[in-house]
Amino acid sequence: MATAASTIRISGLARRLINDGLISEQDATSSQKEAHDNGIALTTYLVKNGIVDASDLAHAGSSEFGIPLMNIASIDLESVPNNLVPEKLIRQHHALPIQKRGNRLFVAISDPMNLAALDEFKFNTGITTEAVLVEEDKLDEVIDKALEMGDKSLSMDGLLDDDLDNLDISGGDEESEEADSDVDDTPIVRFVNKVMLDAINKKASDIHFEPYEKTYRVRFRVDGVLEEIASPPQNLSPRISARLKVMSRLDISERRIPQDGRIKMQLSKKRSIDFRVNTCPTLF
Repeated sequence: MATAASTIRISGLARRLINDGLISEQDATSSQKEAHDNGIALTTYLVKNGIVDASDLAHAGSSEFGIPLMNIASIDLESVPNNLVPEKLIRQHHALPIQKRGNRLFVAISDPMNLAALDEFKFNTGITTEAVLVEEDKLDEVIDKALEMGDKSLSMDGLLDDDLDNLDISGGDEESEEADSDVDDTPIVRFVNKVMLDAINKKASDIHFEPYEKTYRVRFRVDGVLEEIASPPQNLSPRISARLKVMSRLDISERRIPQDGRIKMQLSKKRSIDFRVNTCPTLF
C-alpha cells in the first residue's frame, strides 16, 4: 500500500535539488509533505531544518526558474522603498520590495515559486513586479532590519509639507471643542508640527513657546540647557497658542488660569510620542 508521502508529486525545485545531489528523493518527498502540512514554503522548511544550505538552495532555484540571484546582504537598507507595501503583506508573503525603478518594483523572495507575493504586491501598488532570488536565512534578517528602519525613518530631513499637514495627532480622552478657522490655518499647523518633530530629533526634554510684548521665541531644553530654535512673528502668538490648546484638548477661550493637557503624535504604526502640555498665563 502506498504511503501518503509516496503519493506526493515532487515539484520542480525539489526535483532540481535531487538532480544536483543536494537532497535524497526520500527527504524531498517527506520535506514537501511536512512543509505542506505546516503551511510553509518548501525553501523555509529545508533551511530551518538544516536539510539544504540556504546558498545552495538559492543557486538551484535561480538556475531552475531563471530568476536573477542577488546577495541581499549587500543592499542599502536606506534605499528600500518600505512605504509601498504594508508590513502585514511583507510578513505574510515573506518577500521584500528592495528597489523601485521607473514603473518596475523589484521584490526579493527566497522561494522561486512564490508568485502570490508578486501578484499581491502588484495589485497593492499598481506597479509591475519582478522577482529577485535571495537566500532564505538572509531574507529573514533583512526584512526585520528594513521594517525597523522604516519605522524610525520619519525625521524632519525627509518630510514634505504634506507630511507636516497629515501627522496623526490626538489629545486627551474628551472631544475637542469647536475652534475658529484661525486654529486650522495650514502654516500654523505645519509650524507647530515641525517644532515638535525637531524636538524629538534633537532629543529635547522640553519645548517652551514664549510670547513677549514685541517678540516671540521657541526654545528647546537639551541636556538641561535652554536654546532658542525659532522666532516666529509676534502677531502669530494667539494662533499658535490656540493650535496647541486644540491639539491637547484644552479650553481655547480660557486665558486666565493655567491648564494641563496632553498630545499624542503617531509617527508610525509602532512609534508614537506623548507630550505633556502645560499653559501658564503671562502678561502678553
